[in-house]
Formats: sequence, C-alpha cells, structure tokens
Amino acid sequence: MLKDFLEIHNSILRSIREPLILLDRDLKVVTANSSFYRTFNVKPAKTEGVLIYDLGNRQWDIPKLRKLLEDILPQNTNFHDFEVEHEFETIGRKIMHLNARRIYDQVNQTQLILLAIEDVTESEYYKKHLEKLVEERTAEIRKLKEQLEAERAYLQEEIKLVYNYEDIVGNSDALKYVFFKVEQIANTDTNVLVLGETGTGKELVARAIHGTSLRKNRALVKMNCAALPSNLIESELFGHEKGAFTGAQSRRLGRFEVSDGATLFLDEIGELPLELQPKLLRVIEDGEFERLGSSETRKVNVRIIAATNRDLQLEAQKGAFREDLWYRLNIFPITMPPLRDRMDDIPLLVNFYIDRISRRLGKVIRVVPAGVMDALRQYHWPGNVRELENVLERAVINSSGPKLRLADDLKKSHKDLPRSEQTLEHIERDYIRRVLEQTGWKVSGKNSAAEILGLDRSTLRARMRKLNIRKP
Repeated sequence: MLKDFLEIHNSILRSIREPLILLDRDLKVVTANSSFYRTFNVKPAKTEGVLIYDLGNRQWDIPKLRKLLEDILPQNTNFHDFEVEHEFETIGRKIMHLNARRIYDQVNQTQLILLAIEDVTESEYYKKHLEKLVEERTAEIRKLKEQLEAERAYLQEEIKLVYNYEDIVGNSDALKYVFFKVEQIANTDTNVLVLGETGTGKELVARAIHGTSLRKNRALVKMNCAALPSNLIESELFGHEKGAFTGAQSRRLGRFEVSDGATLFLDEIGELPLELQPKLLRVIEDGEFERLGSSETRKVNVRIIAATNRDLQLEAQKGAFREDLWYRLNIFPITMPPLRDRMDDIPLLVNFYIDRISRRLGKVIRVVPAGVMDALRQYHWPGNVRELENVLERAVINSSGPKLRLADDLKKSHKDLPRSEQTLEHIERDYIRRVLEQTGWKVSGKNSAAEILGLDRSTLRARMRKLNIRKP
C-alpha cells in the first residue's frame, strides 16, 4: 500500500506549495515535497528513513514533535491542528502550524501520517505585536477619555462662575511691562509666579500666558488654594481612589491629572497648607505624585502658574511657607501693578466695564461726566480693578438715564493710602476691615463686604480668620 500510495501521490506532493511530509506509523520520515526541504533547509538524505526526532542521534531537529504526535493525536480522530515554537538548528526560531492526517490501511490501522506544515512566525509575531499595540492604545485611549471626562466636568463647573474680566485692559507703561514679561515667558514650559495685590488681575496674567503658549489648545485648569478647607485641597489637587476617606464613593482625578499636558493655575498659593507643600514640590521637581488611597506613582507634564498677594519670601523666613518651594516657584516672577500705579488706564477701564455691565443689565450709558471721571481718577483704589468694577456696576444700576451717576462716595483722603513699609498682609487686613465697617460688618448678601470685594462668602470668612479680623 505504501508503494502504491507513493506512486499515485508523488506528483501531487510536489505540486503543493506548502511544506508536506509523510511519516510512517513509527514516525519515521518516508518522504516530503520540495517545499518542505526548502523551508527547513535540509536534504532528503538527512531526513528520509529517520525518526522525526531522534533523541540519540539528533538527525532531524524538531524537539517534542514526536511526543506531540503520539500524545495529541488520538486513535479515533482523523485530523488535528497544533502549533510548535522552536529554535531550529537550520532556520532559527520559528512558529510552525501543523495539520496532521492519518492514512489508514484496509484493517483500519494507521499506515501513514500526512503532516502539513505552515510557517506562521511572521503572522504570529505580527499578531502578538498588534495585540500589544492595541492593548497599549486602548489603555492610552482609556486614560485620555478619563482625562477628557474630568476636564469636561471641570469646565462645566467653570462655566458656572462669573469672571471679573474678559481681557487685560490698559495702555500704561506699567501694564506694557507686564505684557513684555508675558511674551518673554509664554512659549516656554517654565513655571511662573504672578504677584500683586488683591483685585489687580493676576488670573488674567495667567490666562494671557496660557493663551499664547504651546499648550493653548487645552483648557487652563484653575485651583484656588484659599477657597477650600485644608482637608479637601489634597484630594482636589492629586485626586483620590474609591474609599480613600469617608465620602469617597468613587475614584476622582485631581487637578494635576486633568491638566496633564496643559497648564494649572494655582491661585492664592500662599494659602496652601504647610503639610501639602512637600507634595507640591515633588510634582514641580519630578512630575510625580500619588492619589489619596493609592501607592501607585503617577507622572504628569503640567506647567504651573501660581499667584499670591502675599510676600512669600517673608512667609518663608517666618516658617509659614517652605523656602525650597518658594525658590522653585520664584523662577520667573511677574508683578501685576496696583491700579493706583496705572491711573492712565482708568478711562479705558471705565469704558470697557460700563459697556459690558450696561449690556448685561439692559441699560444704555452714553455719557461719563468729567466730574465722575475725575473722581474715579483721583481715588486710590485699595481694592484695585475688582473694586472699580463693583463701583461701576453700582453706578450703572443707580443711573436712570444715559448719563453715569456714581452711587459711592469716593472722596477719601490720601491718609488712607497704604504706607510703603506695610506688607501686603497688612494692606489686605486694613482694606477688608474698612469694607466691613462700611457695610456694617455684613459679610454676605446684597451690598455686603463679600459682594464689594468680589469674594465668595466662605473665602472672605477664611481670610478674616487668617488675618485675625473680628467684629468689635
């Protein structure tokens, strides 16, 4: 039967392009087609008549193939497919797909085994590479989706806020110098420290830097370090895992993860609790942090713009602020000048805010009397641009016709001007106290101190505690 089979099928074996090999019942090589010899780089004389794997002589090297054929091919089946990966002596490491078929004699005994072999090395390697690539891309997409969802949630919260400014308005030399500093630093990744009194527009400087930077296509993420209780700031900045603390019902990304690849604006950085400052320093230096409740270190690429109305160098000397953190933040400081040092900008600011406020309130103000403009230019504006906007809004509300009428008495003596030797903290304390006295110590509500100062009531109360301001 063997001879007849070979004579009948020999021409067929030669015509088939995939490697084929015929084995007898003892798994000795009977014959093979030319594709087999070419694929495995062996000659008929070295293979035919020998075991497919001769442990003693190693005449033809496919380790374990004999055992696979003996163990895997059960007597009651005609076909079986499997793969073997091996470092072949003649062709190196390959992955071979094998298809075995039994050829029986007249008494249903195995006479021959036809073994079809396919080299799937490249396709398998490609498949594994593709699977790995898909896995990596899926993880990356998952991370980006999570980040975008967090950013979307953040922006939805930001939309609810009413910003005091839409742009930096002015043409004074002091403001032109700020513009020059912004242009200098915008296209770098250097962290920036924006200094200035309350109400000068430090956030506007941060937005100007971000808006002209290479990161402008992403949102500017904002965090006010004075607006939250100290026990929540860490979670807001660095995020938390589910169950990290009481009330943490789900995982949440912090501002650093939301702003990965973008810019994070840390307002009132001087209010950051001392115990959190080492963690912030680590992110600035290494870009690494851990979420609350997690030991996994995460890496981010975030540009930080910090702002404060406090003298951080003095705070560092007093031990209220880490000196090494101050050095890392103070690489490129920009000081926003107080309004009293840019009085030439008053007419531009007045026109800008009157136009915006009038449209919002549905009024038309066409005339600003010279006396009103003089009063506005002669006032020393301890609350800076924020106070100016609040004064103008009350004036627009108070005006029944097209002519602007002030609702505030701005005839303050120059003795109220802050003394040059006073610190920002002293200036802030004095100004908040004066506004509280003016409103009869009304902290919140209409015509309250919080409304005049442009602060949230909880923020104002926190500042009062910080500055030790108490009702007499």
